[in-house]
Amino acid sequence: MIERYSPPAMRAVWSDQHRFELWLRIEILACEAWASLGRIPPSALPKIRGGTFDVTKIAEVEARVGHDVIAFLTVLNESIGQPEARYVHLGMTSQDLNDTAMAVQMVESARIIGHDLATVREAAAELAIKHRKTLMAGRTHGIVAEPITFGFKVAGWVAELDRSIARLEQAAEDAGVGRVSGAVGTHGTIDPRVEEHVCRELGLKVDVVSTQVVARDRHSEFMAALAIAAGTLERIATEIRHLQRSEISEAFEPFGKEQKGSSAMPHKRNPVLTERVCGLARVLRGHLVTALENTALWHERDISHSSAERVIFPDACAALDYMAIQMHKVLRGLEVRPERMLANLQFAGGVVFSQRVLLALVESGMSREDAYLIVQKAAMQAMDDPGAGFRALLERNDEVSGRIGPKMDHLFDPWRGLEHTDLAYERLGLGVRTTT
Repeated sequence: MIERYSPPAMRAVWSDQHRFELWLRIEILACEAWASLGRIPPSALPKIRGGTFDVTKIAEVEARVGHDVIAFLTVLNESIGQPEARYVHLGMTSQDLNDTAMAVQMVESARIIGHDLATVREAAAELAIKHRKTLMAGRTHGIVAEPITFGFKVAGWVAELDRSIARLEQAAEDAGVGRVSGAVGTHGTIDPRVEEHVCRELGLKVDVVSTQVVARDRHSEFMAALAIAAGTLERIATEIRHLQRSEISEAFEPFGKEQKGSSAMPHKRNPVLTERVCGLARVLRGHLVTALENTALWHERDISHSSAERVIFPDACAALDYMAIQMHKVLRGLEVRPERMLANLQFAGGVVFSQRVLLALVESGMSREDAYLIVQKAAMQAMDDPGAGFRALLERNDEVSGRIGPKMDHLFDPWRGLEHTDLAYERLGLGVRTTT
């Protein structure tokens, strides 16, 4: 991922420096376990623990030998010296380092992303509470439907964020497994107790059964959790983009005092942050396809997955974390316009209340078919000629006014039918203390 979309904390997790630090930690832990089992002398541990590496030097060696783990071990062993260096990597294979270190990186990434998603959730929850009583038109298929509140809309975002956070936590737990079981995974050259010690000290579980690689269904699940969380942020971003459209103008992402929306049109206040979030969500979905393709490997090991994973996992983790940071900024600075929401709710003289009129006519004894035709005709006329007014047209219809005329104020009351919206807040544990 380019630096523009890579938060520093996530770059650090997936850096070569950190990867080699984890490899070194695994090698030291394995040697400690071997020493406790009497396989290597405890006197060798101080020098092994003092081993160092240089990222640039490893790259130089890799250019010659064509193998990153061998290059790492070459540089590390030079720093340790003989005879102690001969105990490093005892009975191990490359994937003992690669897969175990990657599991740590996924867990660390999930922790960072989870924290930043939680800040988005907190900002959304505050918006939901603040705008619990902010009336607006609900929309289906892009067309005004029935009244809702903006807070109720945002409460749906909170619920989805909760699911994305929980899903990521579960995926990180499933992916947080290590393996130090040697070539083809049979523990033929390494004691299982070494594996148990390494994983325990790294905060990982031991993979129940692995070949020479950890099966990639775990990695696919983790990537799926990232992609779904990105979809959650995309859903919120898409909604804000729609609400910011000129003809709607109900909510706007923050816009700095010196910010400019267009190089050509000075009037533009473009939703660039939410558009950026939507674009990056597409990138993550593409990475999920690659992760799924990586699950079918040859026999006990091949490395067709390796080159792809070096791209997709750092990129996906960085992109999602960046998206969360941007959406937190958007929700914290969201400019909500309740007056515009109320005006749009009254579009075409209140066509959003058409179902209530329909039901009232049916309850008065009119057939549903006849009632539907009357209400539909008035609604279509009002939308074609907003000056006509939906309610006014109904009131001029003698049959309608004779049947439900006295109920018009009640039928066109926007709060009628919203009595149960507080249930969403109770289920989310948000409470309903603050109103506007």
